[in-house]
Amino acid sequence: MRIERSKYLQELIDRMHNGMVKVITGIRRCGKSYLLFSLFNDYLLANGVQKDHIIQLELDQTENVRLRNPFELDRYVRSKIKDDGVMHYVFLDEIQFVESVKNPYLDNGAPITFYDVLNGFLHINNADVYVTGSNSKMLSTDVLTEFRGRGDEIRVQPLVFSEFMQAYEGDKYDGWLDYYTYGGMPAIVERKTEEQKANYLLNLFRETYIKDITERNKVADKDDLEDLLNVISSCIGALTNPNRLSNTFKTEKNANLSKNTIEKYIGYFEDAFLISEAKRFDVKGRKYINTPKKYYFSDVGLRNALLYFRQQEENHIMENVIYNELIYRGFNVDVGIVEINEKQIDGTFRQKQLEVDFVANKGSQRYYVQSAFDMPTEEKVYVENRPYTAIDDSFKKIIVVKDHVKLKRDDRGIVTMSIYDFLLQENSLEL
Repeated sequence: MRIERSKYLQELIDRMHNGMVKVITGIRRCGKSYLLFSLFNDYLLANGVQKDHIIQLELDQTENVRLRNPFELDRYVRSKIKDDGVMHYVFLDEIQFVESVKNPYLDNGAPITFYDVLNGFLHINNADVYVTGSNSKMLSTDVLTEFRGRGDEIRVQPLVFSEFMQAYEGDKYDGWLDYYTYGGMPAIVERKTEEQKANYLLNLFRETYIKDITERNKVADKDDLEDLLNVISSCIGALTNPNRLSNTFKTEKNANLSKNTIEKYIGYFEDAFLISEAKRFDVKGRKYINTPKKYYFSDVGLRNALLYFRQQEENHIMENVIYNELIYRGFNVDVGIVEINEKQIDGTFRQKQLEVDFVANKGSQRYYVQSAFDMPTEEKVYVENRPYTAIDDSFKKIIVVKDHVKLKRDDRGIVTMSIYDFLLQENSLEL
């Protein structure tokens, strides 16, 4: 079943021959290899590139263990590049499996890493290099520094709803039920039964993500790590911080997990692209508030599987889906805070903070987005609109509801639209 991940494919096409290492990052099993080895490979072949000029290596496969040594990898790739002046395309999958080794020419020098190998490939005039990786600490956060300004990151997510519906056999309403339950990991669309989907996601956690995190970071207590991830998954869309999480462990689990350990573990989850943080932004004061923050899962199906599909609050999951959609569209996404002075019954004023679920920024663009789920009463409409009425700028303000409603705009320009229109129409933010 072919899903045309057109956005990411175009990003690769736009970066061809730019003299940089193209670094494709994202959570494991989200489709990075498929994008590179299938979609982009087919594009190259269709545009006249000869098959023997595409060099492909999957470094997480046991058959390529020898090539995890940086010297062996360097030797192998160079042996495949012909001195014919014709461009060769180098695809290296899961590059973080390449080990660091001692430099045999220096007694106390820095070890040789895959960064050294990739930077060396940049000096081959007829080589265009693409790598994938599932650890942001080794790749995403070091793209500029380790590649000396010659690294170009493409972040890939699990399927968003519009991509999921390309392969879904049913209407968008049934599709939404499946998507908010089992998420958008590409292999999910190939599983036919609920049991198969649930087992696949649970096995991913046990055999891939938790195992990778514990082994890579040498975590001694795997149970604490999993318990923390459980707690975070239970409070998506809620403000929290390491101190609050530490107190939760004390009161609900009768266990001590220090603030520093929690911060470290959260860093591991973010490095593995399991979760990402949304900081709070003071809209009127135009400044960030460091704590507390919100955390969202890169895939809601993984979040649900972690909780054995017990806590499926559709409103919170919808908020997570909207967050992921905005990230997919290239926005930087924060949680908005609007401070107001509210008049009390006794005539005094009290400062109060209202929340806008998302402040989405991209260049000069900004959108405010509320995830409202439903607005059955005038009181609920007032609650969702209230933060917007306190914002005095002219950027577009949107409320997304679960109900299948026609898009409407009130006399203040506030737009209300359904989750289906928001997710399935590419230009929904401009409607």
